[in-house]
Amino acid sequence: QVQLVESGGGLVQAGGSLRLSCAASGIIFSTNAMGWYRQHPGKQRELVAVITSGGSTNYADSVKGRFTISRDNAKNTVNLQMTNLKPEDTAVYYCNANIHTLMPVPVDFWGQGTQVTVSS
Repeated sequence: QVQLVESGGGLVQAGGSLRLSCAASGIIFSTNAMGWYRQHPGKQRELVAVITSGGSTNYADSVKGRFTISRDNAKNTVNLQMTNLKPEDTAVYYCNANIHTLMPVPVDFWGQGTQVTVSS
């Protein structure tokens, strides 16, 4: 029905940068908020950043000033530019989108996750 496909994870040294991308495809009438979450081993998934369809953004305190979220509504894509990465940013990052599709109400969809590893 709808798929979110992420790309851009990998291994980087502390202080480096990575850019994550996520593309939604399938039967999409419109997309509400899109965001990025992450999950550290043994911990719950946490919000990293979210962006509304109008472009308003919200960030976790731990990434403010270092990460930037952006989206292209026409392409149903969302990106996360990560700079000045720290070892504690190491986690699996998941893309999320709230999408109007064939269901009567919008549905949350998730990507498969992409590993980000920051070495010290």
